[in-house]
Amino acid sequence: MIITYLGHQFFKIQQGDLTIAIDPPAKSSQYKSSKFGADIVLSSLKHEDFDGYDEMGYGDRVPFVAYGPGEYEVKGIFIKGLAGTSSYKTHGKSAVKKDESITERINTIYTLTVDNIRLCFLGAQDSTPLSAETKESLEDIDVLFVPISGDGVLDATQAYKLAVSLEPKLIIPCHFDMENEETFLRTFLKEGGVKTFEPVDKLTIKRKDLDGKDGEIVVLSSQL
Repeated sequence: MIITYLGHQFFKIQQGDLTIAIDPPAKSSQYKSSKFGADIVLSSLKHEDFDGYDEMGYGDRVPFVAYGPGEYEVKGIFIKGLAGTSSYKTHGKSAVKKDESITERINTIYTLTVDNIRLCFLGAQDSTPLSAETKESLEDIDVLFVPISGDGVLDATQAYKLAVSLEPKLIIPCHFDMENEETFLRTFLKEGGVKTFEPVDKLTIKRKDLDGKDGEIVVLSSQL
């Protein structure tokens, strides 16, 4: 499996001929997108920064879109969407006025297994505690993707606390800007006791590579 980070919360996951896009931004978003042929698209939040699934078709490829809580099965991949919450601030063309309050939205947390590796993507989850039912469904996670910026999502300290409570083998932080790493990423790494790090362009991983891992943090540099 190859995991590529494309900025904000946008990930590309490849396994053989299968390509999965997670939270691609729409054209109207302030964040960059990348047009490629995806077989499956997961969108965690009904917002232009996360729901650019119509950009993920290419040629004859028309992606299957998981867009909210529920159970999905496509191309032999079982996907479960769990209801969480987000207070993500609106940006871009749909920005709210300054006197409007930011209300909670449904954030979908996705779990899926690819090449015998169980992935969990927390989406734009905020600090609202997960329900007991949701936490019970988030067992035996191999790779956890977690937002860390605090922009209506988990901040760095909250993110690390939740991440370790879910006991994943690998933790991949997202939703941060490398230019502001001192504010977000450094804080997250400090929580994890990491003093130095070397971002990687892509993460190539097999099941056997997870043996002996326990909450190891992997930082991916954005490829956009």
